[in-house]
Order: sequence, then C-alpha cells, then structure tokens
Amino acid sequence: MTTNFTFDIKRIDFDENYRPADNTRITTNFANLARGERREENLRDTLEMINSRFNGLAHWDNPNADRYTLKLEIISVDIEVQGSNEPFPSIEILETSIFDRQTNRHLNGIVGNNFSSYVRDYDFSVLLLNHNKDRQGFSVPENFGDLHGKLFKHFVASDAYQRNFSKPPVICLSVSDNKIYTRTGNEHPVLGFEYTPNESSLTEQYFKQMGLNVRYFLPPNSAAPLAFYFFGDLLNDYTSLELISTISTMETFQKIYRPEIYNANSVAGKRFQPSLRNANHSLTRIRYDREERSQLAVKQGKFAEENFIQPYQAILDQWSARCAL
Repeated sequence: MTTNFTFDIKRIDFDENYRPADNTRITTNFANLARGERREENLRDTLEMINSRFNGLAHWDNPNADRYTLKLEIISVDIEVQGSNEPFPSIEILETSIFDRQTNRHLNGIVGNNFSSYVRDYDFSVLLLNHNKDRQGFSVPENFGDLHGKLFKHFVASDAYQRNFSKPPVICLSVSDNKIYTRTGNEHPVLGFEYTPNESSLTEQYFKQMGLNVRYFLPPNSAAPLAFYFFGDLLNDYTSLELISTISTMETFQKIYRPEIYNANSVAGKRFQPSLRNANHSLTRIRYDREERSQLAVKQGKFAEENFIQPYQAILDQWSARCAL
C-alpha cells in the first residue's frame, strides 16, 4: 500500500506584532528575534534594515530610496502521515512580496529564503552526533539526509505547494567558516560576483539530496558571499526584484546572527575564508542569543525523533525505499 502524506500550509505575517506560535521552532531566525523585552524593537529594526537594503539594491527609478516596501510571511508546513490524524510541524520558510509605492502594485517575491526543519534538526543534532559520539574521526551515517531530501522534494511537487506558489523555492544561507571561497570572473548585476568553494560541504551534500543546486554570490556592497540553493536556473528564472527580496531579507538576518562575517568592516577579497573569530566587525542594535539557538537545535531534534521518526519509522522506511523522487 502506497503511503500518502498530506501537507497543510499556514501563513502568518512577520511584522512588529509577530508572536511565535507554540509549535514554531524557536531556533528559527524570525522566532528568535520575537522574544524578550525588546521584541517589538527587534522586529521593527530588522524590517527597517531589510527595506533599506532592498531600496539600496533596487536603485533604478528610485531616487529617494523609498519606492519599495517588503512584506514577509512565515510559511509553516505541517505533514500528516495518511491515517494518523496527527499533523507534525515539518518545515518553516519565508515568502517575500513587494509593494511598489510608485505604481501602487503588489509584486511577487520569492518563497524559501530562510529554511527550518525539525527533521533536519534530528539529522544534524541527534543522528549525526550520536553516530560520531564514540568514533575516532568524523563520519556520516549511511543514507544521511535521504528521508529529509525525499520529503522536501515530495512537498515541492505536491498540490499544496503548486496551489500556493508560482515558482520553485530559493533558500539563502551563510557561507561555511571552514571553507575557502575564490572569486570567479562571473558578475551578475543583482547577485554580484560569483565565488566557488575549495571543496564541497556536508550542507551542500544535504541540500543536494533535497534536489537543490548551490551557487555563491557577493551582492553589491555586501561584506561576504551568500549561498543560494535553488532548482532550475537561478539567474534566469527569477526577476531582479525577486532576487533582491531574498538578498535583502537573508543578508539582514546574517548581519544579526553572524556579524563577524556579514557585518564585517572589510569586504571579502578575491580569496575569502570566513571567520567567526573576526574581531573587525560591527554589531547591530538587535539582540539575540546565539548559544540558546544551538542548544535548542538538539532539543528540537529530539522532539522530531520522539514525535515523527520513531512513531512512523517503519512507514517512513518503506516509503523512502519506494520513493523515486
């Protein structure tokens, strides 16, 4: 019998009034900001940074740098195994949309951007750690990321995704601090200079199992390259404004969470090795707890193990073995 999964998509505005839902991953960039005494100031300052960066990049026909306003929606995806009647919080992503004040029109942005996944937390913070606990040297478990990758591709191909989104997702992450990136001769007018890493990372391999390719670009006036994970043709499948919506949103998050790299006081050169020990950087006014985020990843990985992986282990294994995606 073929196992069916159903996906339920929920939306909530990411604005200064945002409060995380009870089942939201607290390690998620946006949820981590929306906590504490300065939660409203954190959110307001973050949105101001995003809009300022967007208008700085979309500078044509925009003399006062105030033509566009970006709207962000948190997309929460629950997955339900057929017959269980127990939806599990699968992933959270962001969708951007653009308001053009000059034409008074709403324009599509990009879905994806940030990417959070309970099953990924399980893979990296439970399965991978347990696998290497008593080993000499580092290794990766057999079929690591296989289930997660198939579930993600199944979601993107689902009716739920097709009804809600017109284009495939683009996910934007930080560069790895243990890789060296070299600038190529390729320059895009919006994405900027392309970089290539000296070797593949475990993150690259994990996202490849999700069906995603990766390219690295240093946008104009950025301090460091960003990693763009995508289906299809990143440079031609999306408009300039769509790409700018992702750059402005995710670069802002990285300036907050990894200021040593993305709010550095010097710009990446032709050969660039990111460092979280870089003292030559500036801090934003926005407060967050980076240590808490890493601790919660383990806690939320165990939540996925107890509420999704273990209860449906046999069903998931059988489906994954048959799945051709």
